[in-house]
Amino acid sequence: MNGRVFLVDWDAALAQRRAHELTAAGWQVDVESEDGGRAYQRIKTQPLDVVVIDLSLRPSHGRRTAAALREHRATRDLPIVSVDGTANFIETASVQVPDAVFTTSAKLRSALAALASPPCRA
Repeated sequence: MNGRVFLVDWDAALAQRRAHELTAAGWQVDVESEDGGRAYQRIKTQPLDVVVIDLSLRPSHGRRTAAALREHRATRDLPIVSVDGTANFIETASVQVPDAVFTTSAKLRSALAALASPPCRA
């Protein structure tokens, strides 16, 4: 198993498809597709390896969820991967959460694999 992912995606059908793909790739996936506040509460109380937030639908909700995670001590260092979204929202989100990884749906699995891999030591 690669680790545990929490997926925040406002499109429930897409969230389920994405969760299925990530599960098939060896990830344990939890999903929230209705309420950013509920996602935030669940993320704070679960041991996770990474949070994936879709920015294509309701990007301001995703951006606020990511920013709130950075403000909480328990989730401050939790890797956040933002998926899709317009260039404008990606730019705004990168200012609020500069350490987030921004990627596309097509590259999500490789972005997660890079986070799950231990760093190379020379």
